[in-house]
Amino acid sequence: MLSAVMNEKLTPFTQMIDTVFTRFDHLSKEVMIDEVTLQLKETMDDEEVLATIIQTAVEKTSVEEPDWQFVASQFLTFQLYREAATNRNYKVDDKYGNLYTLLHKLTEQGLYGAYLLEHYTREDINELQAYISPERDLLFNYIGLKVLADRYLVRDFEAKVMELPQERFMVIAMHLAQNEKEKVRWAKQFYDVLSKLEMTVATPTLSNAGKPLHQLSSCFIDTVDDSLWSIYNTNTSTAQVSKHGGGVGIYLGKVRSKGSKIRGHKGASGGVIPWIRNYNNTAVAVDQLGVRRGAFAIYLDIWHNDILDFLNLKTNNGDDRLKAHDIFPGVCIPDLFMETVKERGTWYLFDPHEVREVMGYSIEDYWGEAFEKRYHECVAHPGIHKTEIAAIDIMKRIMVSAFETGTPFVFFRDTVNRANPNKHEGMIYSSNLCTEICQNMSPTQLLQEEIEDGVIVTKTKPGDFVVCNLSSINLGRVQSYEDIKRIVSTQVRMLDNVIDLNIYPVRQAEITNKKYRAIGLGTSGYHQYLAQNKIMWESEEHIIEADRLYEEIAYHTIRASMQIAKEKGSYKVFEGSEWQTGAYFESRGYTSERWNELQMDVAQNGMRNAWVFAVAPTGSTSLIAGSTAGIDPVYAKYFVEEKRSAVIPQTAPNLNQETTWYYKEAHLIDQSYSIRAGGRRQHHIDQAQSLNLYITPETSAREFLDLYIESWENGLKTLYYVRNQSVDVEDCASCSS
Repeated sequence: MLSAVMNEKLTPFTQMIDTVFTRFDHLSKEVMIDEVTLQLKETMDDEEVLATIIQTAVEKTSVEEPDWQFVASQFLTFQLYREAATNRNYKVDDKYGNLYTLLHKLTEQGLYGAYLLEHYTREDINELQAYISPERDLLFNYIGLKVLADRYLVRDFEAKVMELPQERFMVIAMHLAQNEKEKVRWAKQFYDVLSKLEMTVATPTLSNAGKPLHQLSSCFIDTVDDSLWSIYNTNTSTAQVSKHGGGVGIYLGKVRSKGSKIRGHKGASGGVIPWIRNYNNTAVAVDQLGVRRGAFAIYLDIWHNDILDFLNLKTNNGDDRLKAHDIFPGVCIPDLFMETVKERGTWYLFDPHEVREVMGYSIEDYWGEAFEKRYHECVAHPGIHKTEIAAIDIMKRIMVSAFETGTPFVFFRDTVNRANPNKHEGMIYSSNLCTEICQNMSPTQLLQEEIEDGVIVTKTKPGDFVVCNLSSINLGRVQSYEDIKRIVSTQVRMLDNVIDLNIYPVRQAEITNKKYRAIGLGTSGYHQYLAQNKIMWESEEHIIEADRLYEEIAYHTIRASMQIAKEKGSYKVFEGSEWQTGAYFESRGYTSERWNELQMDVAQNGMRNAWVFAVAPTGSTSLIAGSTAGIDPVYAKYFVEEKRSAVIPQTAPNLNQETTWYYKEAHLIDQSYSIRAGGRRQHHIDQAQSLNLYITPETSAREFLDLYIESWENGLKTLYYVRNQSVDVEDCASCSS
């Protein structure tokens, strides 16, 4: 009798179950129903029964039967359809309701910005609604749809689902196409690449497009001058950035060290650590609407007098008053230091304020041979106080911190600046929170403060306050180089439109972004791409394919930017850039016929964007797209994640009898292959890539050191986390793209 009652509780879902299993007839519907029935209780309502069906399917996911995650996704889709239909008052059989009605309702409630209805007519919106393809909801696996539904679909103020997945994609497309002359055509094209999961946008774009506060950029980078005003101005600016969901990078190499003079008083300065702790407090206090804490990366030069304390910021040993546990430290390293480490030579630390005072220049403002000349001048000058230390001892400090905490990030400053196509306009001091952005930087300066008609007016000269506009092509869905051409050309246009359709938390960010119009097109699904093409990670074939694939992406990215420049104009300081002179192409050995033709096209038509290529980590967005993260190998072919008392088994993408042999797990891989492939990719990436190193407790100190040296020698610009098998590190959500 009880069994009959339980079976009756499944009756409302019989048709749904039958429909789902027509696509998955290799899985046992009967076994799943039996397992669900055993868990049902008489007191359960329909929502609880459906939740039980979903969770049962989720938990059946395994290496042998990975498709259960897609079964669970379809059940979750049905649940979202039910909730949206109830909340918006339409029939669930329709799956999707009326888009025009939704736009009106959510605009009135203040959940959408009024600009969507201002730019699109009712006829436009009806045409776009007809273009929505509910069938593309079938592309999601369970964790991807779950992340999208929980974090990014618009809900009302009572947390009820109002927006469905394809509507989120269409609203993003409408937002990014609103200023196009053929906005409906471009909205359709943008929607296609999004809804087919061929590319992902950065999480701020995914979350905020279409909304009143549409801050769409991932990360921002500021440079701090050696003054109290600059230190606190950066604190204020970065608080605003963090409030709007952006990650923060801060370069502190200009700030005087501990014991330096203040207004002639010796030993007065507390150095950079107190200011870092202050930024740490801001990161924790400005918590992005309660969703997560702010995330700040702070970079310091390897020659700075405070570097040893800096390298202990997150470690477990030492004085806790000198710690900043919520900061992500990064260290800026010139070639000369790495050469000195290899030679086991002596390194010298300086106070940047004293260098300016005695030498008349700022040593941090130089790179390459110009830096080395000034470094040796400072070493030789008797008026400069310096700390003498074995370079290998500093390197050991870096390695100890990385082994314990995963950081510091590493920024090879000479490699970065040598490859900078816009060195005619400045230099690059550091990177961002995820180490993939490399753009010109300079501090904002206070000019004067006046009282005008009883109002205090502050006048400042804006510096280059870097903005990261990110998006990633999903290599897991790339079937041919024609796909790359089609997706990338659309993607670059979307990214370029972000620049003009963004809300900027601080004015200097807007000025910089419109001066350079920099974008960061990246990639996700890299390991999936290799597995699906039967390429072993630890193989020479991988190294060759990394070179070939990223040259192809670079070509189409540069070409797309050139074509938009032909239509809309170049970035403001294109003249004199290495794009314009051709030095960018020549230095990379791009001499084929198609590259020569592109070089001439760029010289004639310009570039829309000063920088175009940057590979971000793509943590949450690659989950949504069902691909592997960024350029990382998989952690495991199969693993279980715990979420709010529920377990979610997951498998590597498209795991089957053929691909399983090509999914070697990250901590088992010889890291030399990752570094060499990274070097080949880097040759074609005008910015950088979020490249992690994977070590185990068994990795020797010598082997660990060799990974850093090999990374530098292979031309990597940056290193992201060192992922020790025994240490968990926190990924940046802002930069996910």
